[in-house]
Amino acid sequence: MNDARRDPKPDHHYHFVTGKLAAEALRDIASQLADRYGFSYTVGVLPITVAALMTPKFLRRHLDVPDTATHVVLPGFLRQQRHADDQQESAWLDDLSRQSGATILIGPTDCRELPEWFGGTRVPPDLSTFDIEIIAEINHVPRRSVDEFVRQANRLVGDGADRIDIGCDPSNTCSRIADYVVAAKDLGLKISIDTFDVGEAAAATAAGADLVLSVNASNRHACPDWGCEVVAIPDTPDDSAGLDRTVAYLNDHGVAFRLDAILEPIGSGLFASLQRYARVRAAYPDAPMMMGIGNVTELTDVDSAGLNFLLLAICQELRIESVLTTQVINWARSSVRECDVARRLVRHAITRRIPPKRLSDDLVMLRDAKLRPYPADMFDQLSETIRDNNYRLFAQDQTLHLVSAGLHLSDDDPFRLFEALLARPQSDNVDASHAFYLGYELAKATLALQLGKQYEQDRALDWGILTVAEDLHRIARTSRHRPGNPAAE
Repeated sequence: MNDARRDPKPDHHYHFVTGKLAAEALRDIASQLADRYGFSYTVGVLPITVAALMTPKFLRRHLDVPDTATHVVLPGFLRQQRHADDQQESAWLDDLSRQSGATILIGPTDCRELPEWFGGTRVPPDLSTFDIEIIAEINHVPRRSVDEFVRQANRLVGDGADRIDIGCDPSNTCSRIADYVVAAKDLGLKISIDTFDVGEAAAATAAGADLVLSVNASNRHACPDWGCEVVAIPDTPDDSAGLDRTVAYLNDHGVAFRLDAILEPIGSGLFASLQRYARVRAAYPDAPMMMGIGNVTELTDVDSAGLNFLLLAICQELRIESVLTTQVINWARSSVRECDVARRLVRHAITRRIPPKRLSDDLVMLRDAKLRPYPADMFDQLSETIRDNNYRLFAQDQTLHLVSAGLHLSDDDPFRLFEALLARPQSDNVDASHAFYLGYELAKATLALQLGKQYEQDRALDWGILTVAEDLHRIARTSRHRPGNPAAE
């Protein structure tokens, strides 16, 4: 029955059935498929949130098929429900087919797999667009040379920053702050200044900075003279009335602004501060907003990628159009790159109302998204099949495997594995260079087992956006001990 999908024709009309959650994503995919194959289509959204919860009984009650439909494509989860609902595997499908007058097909469990299900290739998601500006702060800029500041600013822009924020020293006024602004502006960079010092802000804006972080009751009197946008914050984090007064002052004086409700660190009222952002958005539905996320990423003993992603998802939902981040602490050293990936993923997910799953592995850094284990008996079979003495290394099921012609060694300890190899009379091909190579590969394989990552000999472990491709200089230099894998033999 499902073979009909592999030959879609222009006179076919496919009626795709789903729940509310996947409706927008399915419409996008169905539109692309219709353009590719020339068929017409409709999308039926049944009164259930998640398509996985549909049953044949539910379908009989709620399925409404257009008269024009030639094929009905049901969610793939129904494949697992057939036996539970009917002893006759195809009885309910036949009933639906007679009821609708169309061919009933059970599609994939994930609507994003429909292009492959139709016999084509999966269309990668378009992650080129985003709504959130990344402002990357360089802390204590006056303590750096201008050249050092410019080098770091260029690196951050290369990582995805849209604007560089000059972090000033709260205890000292910088008399040459304009030098930093001019140097960055000469390179075409967008610059903001992070100071409450009125003099510093005036000098920086006169030199070309077009955003000041931040203003409240202490310095708002000076901002009409700066001629630029400012970030309005409350006088204290929970002082909503003070923020309202600052907003009124800025409106009265024609000063452009964006609002920041101040994100508190975990332990100091994180959830309450998130609620404040929601209240500010409700009170000012059309005002630009900013969230400074460093108070969470820098002050939490957690790798920053997950935190950045979650915070940008909140920003996307609340229409907070800019984030201020920094990467001072080592575990947050790639925050700008992480935010750049995250803002694309959350926009794609939220605008299409789909979970951000199977879109990109760029932020799956510690572990791999999916492992691809070999059959358990493959290692012995491989040792009987190959004819050369090159060593193949594998890592799975918490075990290291070393395979060569007539040889299969395994252990969970790389040192014991190497000792077992050297104990064999045939190990005279393990010279110093080869021993170093095997040690390097075994270290990678052991790390992969510890973290749940896929190990493939002579390839870098996948660290998402932090992956650095390996230089296979050893393979290029010599083929005497050239390692391989089953696919390459």
